[in-house]
Amino acid sequence: MIELKKNVLRVDVWSDIACPWCYVGKARFDKAVEELSGKVAVEVRHRSFELDPNRAPGEVDAVVPMIAKKYGISPAQAQANEYKLGELAKIEGLEYRTEGRDHGNTFDLHRLLHLASDRGLEAQVWQAFYAANFADEASIFERSRVIEVAVAAGLDESEVVAVLDDPERYREAVRADEAEAAALGANGVPFFVIDEKYGVSGAQPTALFAEMLEKAWNEKKPALTTVTGADDAEACGPEGCAI
Repeated sequence: MIELKKNVLRVDVWSDIACPWCYVGKARFDKAVEELSGKVAVEVRHRSFELDPNRAPGEVDAVVPMIAKKYGISPAQAQANEYKLGELAKIEGLEYRTEGRDHGNTFDLHRLLHLASDRGLEAQVWQAFYAANFADEASIFERSRVIEVAVAAGLDESEVVAVLDDPERYREAVRADEAEAAALGANGVPFFVIDEKYGVSGAQPTALFAEMLEKAWNEKKPALTTVTGADDAEACGPEGCAI
């Protein structure tokens, strides 16, 4: 369950490494956090959500034909959607391969993200996996590539290999995240929960994220209400004490 801190906004982000809108949405959210730096304190946590949980480990398909089949559209339409996503990613300062990407099971990536959280490297590994999937030529769905990216982001290679070799490691952590998402009614990602109070669904504009963060922050630190009390309950000030 979410544990809240008094002077920090806890933001839980349910997402999947295979989700392009999560990639774009996280960049927009990060810009909002940066804009509010020094004004609003934010702690961000990755939460697991698999878009394709029934895909078998090792089953990898090219993105465009997979999208065309899944949504019943033509390969040309699917490719056009990839070009559009590439343009949106570019606006956010992100690299995005519009051709030649592939899609696979992300369960192991989520398990490694929980390892990264335990080692204080969640943000680094999270962003490294995104970049590897959406910007790099080498597939993130190959074991050797997963290890390479995770280690480059700061994780210990022996620990990464140990997690990949043991399918039970962090399994329950991933499943708990997914169960909580279902309980919250989140059936798609990205899904942002701000201070266990506001849910923001989708890759919203930076301005909306900033608005919601400020709103939650102001409500977390309510304005002081002064009670004057009785007529004979005076106070002292720079000019002395009233009698």
